Amino acid sequence: MSSFFCSGAPRRPSILALAAAGLFQAGAAWGVEPFVLKDIRVEGLQRTDPGTVFASLPFRIGDTYNDEKGAAALRSLFATGLFKDVRINIDGSSVVVVIDERPVIANVNFVGLKEFDTEALTKSLKDVGIGEGKPFDKALADRAEQELKRQYLTRSLYGAEVTTTITPIERNRVNVSFNVTEGEPAKIHEIRILGNKVFSESTLLGLLEQTSSGWLTWYTKTDRYSRAKLNADLETIGSYYRNRGYLEFAVTSTQVTISPDKQGIDIAITVSEGQPYTVAGIKLEGDYLGREEDFKHLVALRPGQPYQGEAVALTTRMFTDLFGTYGYAFARVDSRPEIDRKSGQVVITFTAEPARRVYVRKVIISGNTRTRDEVIRREFRQFESAWYDGAKIKASRDRVERLGYFKDKEVNIDTQEVPGAQDQVDVLLTVVERPTGAITVGAGYSSQQKLSLSGSIRQDNVFGSGNYLGIDISTAVTGRQLQVSTVDPYFTVDGVSRAIDMFYRTTKPINTLGEEYQYITKGGAVRFGVPFSELDTVFFGVGYEQT
Repeated sequence: MSSFFCSGAPRRPSILALAAAGLFQAGAAWGVEPFVLKDIRVEGLQRTDPGTVFASLPFRIGDTYNDEKGAAALRSLFATGLFKDVRINIDGSSVVVVIDERPVIANVNFVGLKEFDTEALTKSLKDVGIGEGKPFDKALADRAEQELKRQYLTRSLYGAEVTTTITPIERNRVNVSFNVTEGEPAKIHEIRILGNKVFSESTLLGLLEQTSSGWLTWYTKTDRYSRAKLNADLETIGSYYRNRGYLEFAVTSTQVTISPDKQGIDIAITVSEGQPYTVAGIKLEGDYLGREEDFKHLVALRPGQPYQGEAVALTTRMFTDLFGTYGYAFARVDSRPEIDRKSGQVVITFTAEPARRVYVRKVIISGNTRTRDEVIRREFRQFESAWYDGAKIKASRDRVERLGYFKDKEVNIDTQEVPGAQDQVDVLLTVVERPTGAITVGAGYSSQQKLSLSGSIRQDNVFGSGNYLGIDISTAVTGRQLQVSTVDPYFTVDGVSRAIDMFYRTTKPINTLGEEYQYITKGGAVRFGVPFSELDTVFFGVGYEQT
């Protein structure tokens, strides 16, 4: 039997083999003449199903085997990630595939882990290939170790040490253990701001989210260094200056120094304030659809005021929104300052390109696993096959949020161009459902009423229909009560709501003379809510009660 393909580093032929190769045919020393396969055998399997191997082979019994097919078979088998080593041996007219399987991970555990949630970390590792039942890959384990160290750095634990221990066990399995020594988090010892002249250092430090260690930082943890938080703090300082006329403010350098014991951090921020600028004028350039006056009313800056970066950004955003109400979903608005350093003035030019007007082809809803589509669609003010209207789309999103069936801040609307149609867009609404029902049970005891029991079932979105249903029951020695309520928010297609309440009560008054009697009260009510605007609804109703 001879071996022609193997994994790992290529084997060096001996001097004798080289001499033999020279005497015969140099090209045949490491190749094989094509032949017709009569048998295929697989050796070395312990866990992997043989079908997995055969499915990866590019040849079958009866095919002509050659070097190219052998190389392709090796690539395909290694691509499965299940094998540590693969060899193909030729035995006459048979191919023998010799497999060395990767060990399987039996267990993943963490020792000394406090800063992170073990369950969440285990799930994250499993998503990248380190988990129970998965083939063990040393490269993935090393990568996971480095990523865990990086996560500790984001928590200011610069002295954290992570070591990975691989323990082989029976049946070609391994236990993977991440041993963590977290240590103490590094704390910010001092923050200095250099180069500031207009505003005091204490004023600027008061703007920062990160602070030096103090008597409350053990609770707020604001003295833990984070690069992301530092970048946010630098942006906060920049916004503070730019909103007070310092258009050319810049952070020239940021120096972070860690003490030798990795427990203390000093931060030095050097700034260049520049000079203050006053707005000398506002210009509008580009195509404003002949509605320049409407856009001018939205400008949040006035000549003579100090330059304000937030006001410029707000104006740009409001211009874009106004274009959206006219159907221009892809309008582009840019601001350009024209600086005169001698006079300390700036002229701000807003340039607009409305692009093309579009209409909505479809409204696509996703994420509503329980709530019916029609319940969401009836809240929409942007209709399909109508011109795109940014204001109506925002109103639609707000109305869907007010339903209360979806998680807060998880109602998102996006606009997507339709391929091949420049004047059409699809509106994509994504929601995340949340529980809308509640069951309550209560019990009480008093000297007069003795034991009392109560319970209720409420569902704001019955069977995903958008209707409300509530049932309340209570019982005690002095009386009982049953009440059923239901609300249909869209009793008519125009949005008129209908509410129905029905109740049944029995009451046994306390009588000092020893007489026993009871009141029985039953009745109901119906109410209609008529919407007069998006936010105003007037209710009309009638009720009946019999005792």
